[in-house]
Amino acid sequence: MSPGEDAVSRRGFIGEALRLLAREAGGLLAERVAPRRHFRPPGALPEPGFLAACTRCGYCIEACPVGAIVQAPPSAGLAAGTPIIDPAVQPCIACEGMFCANVCPTTALIPPADGWAHEKLGDLALDTTRCIVYQGIECGVCVRACPVGPAAMELDPQGRPVILDGCVACGVCVRACVTSPSSLVLTIGDH
Repeated sequence: MSPGEDAVSRRGFIGEALRLLAREAGGLLAERVAPRRHFRPPGALPEPGFLAACTRCGYCIEACPVGAIVQAPPSAGLAAGTPIIDPAVQPCIACEGMFCANVCPTTALIPPADGWAHEKLGDLALDTTRCIVYQGIECGVCVRACPVGPAAMELDPQGRPVILDGCVACGVCVRACVTSPSSLVLTIGDH
C-alpha cells in the first residue's frame, strides 16, 4: 500500500469511527432529553422520533377496540397529548388488527410488517416471591388470560407460569393475576 492509500484508508476509518460515535452520542442525548416514560401503542417509534412525529390527532385513541389508549395528561411534559397506555387501567389486548397503528396518519406509529411477532410494549417479569403457585397453590390465571397464548406464556410441568419470547408485555396477565400486588411486573423498558 502506498503512503497516499494508507492516509486515505486511515481517514476513512477515522471518519467512520467519528460517525458511529456521533450516532451513539445522539441516541444517548435523545434518551436524556426525551426518555420514554409511558407505555406507547404498538408500532411506536423510539421516543424522540415519536414525540416529533405524533400530531396528537387522537385517531389511534378512537381506533382502540378496548379503550386502552388514552391521551397523556398535561403533566406529562413533552409527551402531553400523545397516546399512552396505562395497563393498570386498561391493558392492550394485542388485537390482531393493530388498528391503532394502522390509522396513524404520520410515522409515529408504524404497523410492524410481521405484526406482533417482534413487537414489545414493555418488559414483563414474574415475582416468584408473590406468585401463589410457588407457595403450593394451583392457579394459572395469568396463562389463561394471555391474549397471545402459548407463544407468550405457558405453565411448566410443575404448573408454574413461564414467560416466553412471544410475550408482547401487553399487561393483560398483570391485571388478571390474583395476588395483590400482582405477581407479574410490567416495566416500560427500552422498546
